[in-house]
Amino acid sequence: MTLHVGAGTFKPVSAERVEDHVMHAENYHFPVASAELVNRTRREGGRVIGIGTTSVRVLETCFDSASGMVMAGSGRTSIFLYPPHRSRVADGLLTNFHLPQSTLLMLVCTFAEHAHVMRAYDFAVRSRMRFYSYGDCMLLL
Repeated sequence: MTLHVGAGTFKPVSAERVEDHVMHAENYHFPVASAELVNRTRREGGRVIGIGTTSVRVLETCFDSASGMVMAGSGRTSIFLYPPHRSRVADGLLTNFHLPQSTLLMLVCTFAEHAHVMRAYDFAVRSRMRFYSYGDCMLLL
């Protein structure tokens, strides 16, 4: 799957209420083979792990609530995932450490309670881990 990440992904949330933040739209492509693999994995009781926040955004965009499955396709998404939302497709997330007030950090908090995430971030800062897209990462299950 592909999500063409734009600069807006890294734009801090400045709205007073998170619900008022306007997310930018990005192009995505979710191939038939990927949709079939995700649906089969879920049907057979396996775990779907999003590798990066972009993959989770595509999975959630392509989720069809009527069928409970993901549907292949291409288009544009401006989906903004933040608590109390919980992923309907991914059971976990492998991602790097993101900056404060970012939409990406808010997405991370849909997989783990905010307090737990902040403890992990505190540990990362104290341990001098690297942030941004090429830094250290964490697995949230």
